Amino acid sequence: MRPSTEGSYKRAYGLVSIITPTYNCGSFIAETIESVLSQSYPYWEMLIVDDCSTDSTKEIVARYNDPRIKYHCLERNSGAAVARNTALKMAQGRWIAFLDSDDLWKPEKLEQQLAFMVNNNYSFSYHRYEEIAENGKSLNRIITGPNHISRIGMLSYCWPGCLTVMYDRFIVGDIQIPNIKKNNDYAMWLLASKKASCHLLDQSLAMYRKRAGSISNHSYSSLIKWHYKLFRVVENSNPVMSCIYTANNLLWGVFKKLFYVSKS
Repeated sequence: MRPSTEGSYKRAYGLVSIITPTYNCGSFIAETIESVLSQSYPYWEMLIVDDCSTDSTKEIVARYNDPRIKYHCLERNSGAAVARNTALKMAQGRWIAFLDSDDLWKPEKLEQQLAFMVNNNYSFSYHRYEEIAENGKSLNRIITGPNHISRIGMLSYCWPGCLTVMYDRFIVGDIQIPNIKKNNDYAMWLLASKKASCHLLDQSLAMYRKRAGSISNHSYSSLIKWHYKLFRVVENSNPVMSCIYTANNLLWGVFKKLFYVSKS
């Protein structure tokens, strides 16, 4: 379904709230904002919550004189979970989408994902994405995942990339996550999976920027620690089940690298 006029876009889909936490991403955030401004779907608000950046982030955002872009700076540096929770509280849209301040969307991302969800009556979805280097050059890797992720599937592994997820707030509800240092995007998907299964739109509609210091570049011991804490805090699992979930995630992580990462 492609609405024939701008008015029918709004009637068919409604407002999308884009959740964008940021911290010292002045080198990248302009390109991220431009990728949102380039969207073929016009009914969105971009909620940029700044975790007290010490670089030029605030000044760069201020250059964009578009009422759809809403900037809020936290009173003190509090971490990504607090920044995401703040943006989620600010959200006015039915649809919640996520874009970190160094990642990029293709122009058709919102339009195609909304049509996919509305046409199929889905409340929670994600799509394929491409990895790029810190300088923006393609790493020639496309990341995907299962066509359908049930609650059990989401407990097994964090399949969706944060920049690919969209959910229907009317169905999933207003999510707030615990203040954990890492894996707070996975915490959101675990909470959303209690209300709806997640479905794959089999198109590459975004670019994820791999940077030094990202969780994917940390040691296995750090990954184990953060995953264990995630299941203990978010799922309120006992120590034995938290260990089982953590081990299961590590195994499915190997499976993902073998079967869900391909050359672009």
